[in-house]
Amino acid sequence: MKVYSCSEARRKFAAILDTARKEGVIITRRDGRRYKIVPLNTPEEGKSPLSIKHLKTNITTEFMQFVVIYSA
Repeated sequence: MKVYSCSEARRKFAAILDTARKEGVIITRRDGRRYKIVPLNTPEEGKSPLSIKHLKTNITTEFMQFVVIYSA
């Protein structure tokens, strides 16, 4: 993941968004605060981590939510 200063990010914003689409980027401010930019609209968004091509399961989203909520 590439790291840019805030002023550099301001100058090269469009190029940084293109980079963020592929690998994400970190922008740092002079005071040390850091921000991570990652894409939201990817083909993987909304896809279950259990969506493996040749794996047949009957696990539903509702069941996984139940497990996550009650396993904590």
